[in-house]
Amino acid sequence: MTDRTTTEFAALTRRFTDAVEAGDGAALAALFTEDGTYYDYIFGPFSGRAAIAEMLEKHFFAGGRDFRWEMLDPVGDGTLGYAYYLFSFTSTLPGAEGTRVAVDGMAQFRLRDGAIVEYREVVNGGIPMVQLGHAPERMAKVLGRWSDRLLRDSPGLARHKAIGR
Repeated sequence: MTDRTTTEFAALTRRFTDAVEAGDGAALAALFTEDGTYYDYIFGPFSGRAAIAEMLEKHFFAGGRDFRWEMLDPVGDGTLGYAYYLFSFTSTLPGAEGTRVAVDGMAQFRLRDGAIVEYREVVNGGIPMVQLGHAPERMAKVLGRWSDRLLRDSPGLARHKAIGR
């Protein structure tokens, strides 16, 4: 990895987080290839620029405001990039209005010609649910859906599921 490619990747992550913080779906979507996919840990995958813009504007901003997102220690080689992140927002969800929520995670960016082909993240989604005061039954239901998605959609997981058969 060269310093130049990592610097370029860091600039891309800043444009990415700036677009999210501003709620600018068009700006976020413009960072992706036409057929790019944003795999959101909470909401699932969104493919194509129109779907990515809608995901940000209709899903992210449906339950929160005052978003802050920092990509820390970004490293990239022009085709693949990673960053540790801190993400926070103020909830607008009924029963949790005004609650400040914070979570950390890891982001993976697959790139082509300076644009994002795939964005994926790894985050402990249970942390914000606890901060929002969700009931254990609701948390179990949501975590069950995420578990099903992991087992169904994760690339390369077939080898892991075959153990013990």
